[in-house]
Amino acid sequence: MGSGKTSGIRTARKLRVKRRTNRWADQHYKKAHFGSWAKANPFGGSSHAKGIVLEKMGIEAKQPNSAIRKCCRVQLIKNGKKISAFVPKDGCLNYIDENDEVLIAGFGRSGHAVGDIPGVR
Repeated sequence: MGSGKTSGIRTARKLRVKRRTNRWADQHYKKAHFGSWAKANPFGGSSHAKGIVLEKMGIEAKQPNSAIRKCCRVQLIKNGKKISAFVPKDGCLNYIDENDEVLIAGFGRSGHAVGDIPGVR
Protein backbone atom coordinates (compact mmCIF):
# COMPACT_ATOMS: atom_id res chain seq x y z
CA MET A 1 0.00 0.00 0.00
CA GLY A 2 2.83 2.41 -0.81
CA SER A 3 0.85 5.01 -2.78
CA GLY A 4 1.17 8.74 -2.19
CA LYS A 5 4.05 10.76 -0.78
CA THR A 6 7.13 9.20 0.68
CA SER A 7 7.06 9.49 4.44
CA GLY A 8 9.53 8.81 7.14
CA ILE A 9 12.46 10.28 8.93
CA ARG A 10 14.91 10.45 6.00
CA THR A 11 12.70 11.61 3.11
CA ALA A 12 13.29 15.38 3.17
CA ARG A 13 15.69 15.42 0.21
CA LYS A 14 13.42 13.29 -1.96
CA LEU A 15 10.38 15.46 -1.17
CA ARG A 16 12.32 18.66 -1.83
CA VAL A 17 13.69 17.48 -5.20
CA LYS A 18 10.28 16.18 -6.29
CA ARG A 19 8.61 19.48 -5.39
CA ARG A 20 11.32 21.43 -7.26
CA THR A 21 10.85 19.44 -10.47
CA ASN A 22 7.05 19.37 -10.35
CA ARG A 23 6.73 23.13 -9.84
CA TRP A 24 7.76 23.65 -13.48
CA ALA A 25 4.48 22.03 -14.57
CA ASP A 26 2.63 25.04 -13.11
CA GLN A 27 2.14 27.70 -15.82
CA HIS A 28 2.27 30.67 -13.45
CA TYR A 29 5.47 29.50 -11.79
CA LYS A 30 7.12 28.85 -15.13
CA LYS A 31 6.18 32.28 -16.49
CA ALA A 32 7.54 34.03 -13.40
CA HIS A 33 10.83 32.11 -13.17
CA PHE A 34 11.83 31.09 -16.70
CA GLY A 35 13.42 34.46 -17.60
CA SER A 36 11.96 34.78 -21.10
CA TRP A 37 10.45 38.19 -20.23
CA ALA A 38 13.98 39.63 -19.92
CA LYS A 39 15.02 38.15 -23.26
CA ALA A 40 11.99 39.59 -25.07
CA ASN A 41 12.39 43.03 -23.47
CA PRO A 42 14.81 45.18 -25.53
CA PHE A 43 15.92 46.95 -22.33
CA GLY A 44 16.89 43.60 -20.80
CA GLY A 45 14.89 44.15 -17.62
CA SER A 46 16.08 47.69 -16.88
CA SER A 47 13.92 50.83 -16.92
CA HIS A 48 16.17 52.99 -19.15
CA ALA A 49 18.74 52.37 -21.88
CA LYS A 50 21.19 54.44 -23.93
CA GLY A 51 21.17 54.31 -27.69
CA ILE A 52 22.41 55.88 -30.93
CA VAL A 53 19.89 57.58 -33.26
CA LEU A 54 19.88 55.88 -36.67
CA GLU A 55 17.14 57.86 -38.42
CA LYS A 56 14.30 60.28 -37.76
CA MET A 57 10.88 59.30 -39.04
CA GLY A 58 7.19 60.03 -38.79
CA ILE A 59 4.67 57.31 -37.98
CA GLU A 60 1.04 57.76 -38.98
CA ALA A 61 -1.46 57.44 -36.15
CA LYS A 62 -4.02 54.64 -36.15
CA GLN A 63 -7.66 55.29 -37.05
CA PRO A 64 -9.74 57.31 -36.19
CA ASN A 65 -6.91 59.79 -35.48
CA SER A 66 -5.04 61.55 -38.25
CA ALA A 67 -1.53 62.74 -37.43
CA ILE A 68 2.13 62.04 -38.03
CA ARG A 69 3.80 61.14 -34.73
CA LYS A 70 7.47 62.09 -34.62
CA CYS A 71 9.65 59.08 -33.78
CA CYS A 72 13.21 57.97 -34.34
CA ARG A 73 14.93 54.65 -34.92
CA VAL A 74 17.47 53.93 -32.17
CA GLN A 75 20.10 51.20 -31.78
CA LEU A 76 20.68 50.31 -28.14
CA ILE A 77 24.30 50.33 -26.97
CA LYS A 78 23.98 47.49 -24.44
CA ASN A 79 22.73 44.79 -26.81
CA GLY A 80 22.60 46.24 -30.35
CA LYS A 81 18.80 45.88 -30.72
CA LYS A 82 17.04 48.42 -32.93
CA ILE A 83 13.83 49.97 -31.58
CA SER A 84 11.46 52.79 -32.45
CA ALA A 85 11.31 55.60 -29.88
CA PHE A 86 8.69 58.33 -29.57
CA VAL A 87 9.95 61.92 -29.33
CA PRO A 88 7.66 63.90 -26.98
CA LYS A 89 6.52 67.53 -27.15
CA ASP A 90 6.18 69.93 -30.07
CA GLY A 91 9.35 70.59 -32.06
CA CYS A 92 11.69 68.39 -30.04
CA LEU A 93 12.64 66.36 -33.10
CA ASN A 94 14.60 69.43 -34.27
CA TYR A 95 17.01 69.01 -31.35
CA ILE A 96 17.82 65.39 -32.19
CA ASP A 97 20.29 64.60 -34.97
CA GLU A 98 21.43 61.29 -36.41
CA ASN A 99 24.29 59.59 -34.52
CA ASP A 100 23.31 61.41 -31.30
CA GLU A 101 23.41 59.46 -28.05
CA VAL A 102 19.99 59.44 -26.38
CA LEU A 103 18.49 58.00 -23.22
CA ILE A 104 15.38 55.87 -23.79
CA ALA A 105 12.71 55.18 -21.17
CA GLY A 106 9.81 52.72 -21.32
CA PHE A 107 6.57 53.99 -22.82
CA GLY A 108 3.97 52.92 -20.26
CA ARG A 109 2.31 49.57 -20.80
CA SER A 110 5.43 47.42 -20.25
CA GLY A 111 6.00 46.04 -23.73
CA HIS A 112 2.72 46.99 -25.42
CA ALA A 113 2.15 49.86 -27.83
CA VAL A 114 0.49 52.90 -26.24
CA GLY A 115 -2.28 55.01 -27.71
CA ASP A 116 -2.44 55.45 -31.48
CA ILE A 117 1.26 54.88 -32.26
CA PRO A 118 1.68 51.38 -33.74
CA GLY A 119 4.95 49.54 -33.19
CA VAL A 120 6.42 51.96 -30.64
CA ARG A 121 6.77 50.30 -27.25
